[in-house]
Amino acid sequence: MKERLIARFKEIFKENYFKAYFTPGRVNLIGEHVDYNGGCVFPCGLTIGTYAIVRLREDKKIRLFSENFKEAGILEFTLDRLIKEDQWTDYPLGELKTFLDEGYKIHRGFDILFFGNIPNGAGLSSSASLEVLTGFILKSLFDLDINMVEIVKLSQRAENNFVGVDCGIMDQFAVGMAKKDKAILLDCNTLDYEYVTLKLENHSILIANTNKRRGLADSAYNERRNECDTALAELQIKLDIKSLGELSIEEFEKNKNLIKDEVRQRRAKHAVYENARTAKAVEFLSKNKLKEFGILMNESHISLRDDYEVTGLYLDSMVESLWEEEGVVGARMTGAGFGGCTVSIVEDKFIDQIIKNVGEKYTKKTKLNGEFYKVKVGEGAKEI
Repeated sequence: MKERLIARFKEIFKENYFKAYFTPGRVNLIGEHVDYNGGCVFPCGLTIGTYAIVRLREDKKIRLFSENFKEAGILEFTLDRLIKEDQWTDYPLGELKTFLDEGYKIHRGFDILFFGNIPNGAGLSSSASLEVLTGFILKSLFDLDINMVEIVKLSQRAENNFVGVDCGIMDQFAVGMAKKDKAILLDCNTLDYEYVTLKLENHSILIANTNKRRGLADSAYNERRNECDTALAELQIKLDIKSLGELSIEEFEKNKNLIKDEVRQRRAKHAVYENARTAKAVEFLSKNKLKEFGILMNESHISLRDDYEVTGLYLDSMVESLWEEEGVVGARMTGAGFGGCTVSIVEDKFIDQIIKNVGEKYTKKTKLNGEFYKVKVGEGAKEI
């Protein structure tokens, strides 16, 4: 891969390259839509991700090219004119602008060729991968005094303030801090985290792409966040809490009537119950209780479908088809929802049968063709 992209860089930019980098995509095993509610999430990095071939320039010009959007050609900017254009360049430019606004000394331009083998718009964090990758490149090129956790924080800020998506920190944290064969239990309230070994033995993580694309910025993502923020404010009239993630199920049930709207009650219920599910799921996984872990994955999807309402026909059709198959331990939507991907844990001996049967059922229900990926758990941002 690296050699092919280097050859492509020389062809596009007519120059030799300087360095090459990679950051992974991520999948969240459980703990969905709780990161911005101060709860715990349980993601892992993948071996698919985003590559960059980079050359430093002597001037202040920024030239960007993506193999995934070849038709756009080379897009040019300068360090003092970084413009949001509602296209893929918003992610690296937002990262660069956030670094500059934070006072980091970036005094030269650069050429970058990007290539991602994460399906775009699938909910596997192609955008966070691109942001963290850019931050890691800036640290490397300009020898910046910044650690990965700070890069992660700036990447979230870039997506919030420049791109305009009010995301939590999970995606950026997962792609920046990922480790091979480990998942990360991350408390999004405190950023405390621990690595948990994934002991899947005769099982694999199977990702199914619905091929129903969803754009985060113009989906109901921001609406859900606002609903949760309003519910939190209503609870704070009585409770001394800073996030929904601080509430136990018992505390929530005792005080939920403070939330005046039934829809907001259900949104908050999902956040609180999903947070509790995540803690329980990690405990089961650390004891190698995959069956119990799978049941909680299923419950997570039901909550996202009924209480949070972020699934829809395509995700529900894929998950329900998976639930019907022998060898599927658990399955749920992953990511923001409204399309994108599902994640499931399946027995290896059934995997080909599962892909065939689920693919046929999904197409029959939706008229779309799904795509399936048996994925491995990979490292975070690195130079290659």
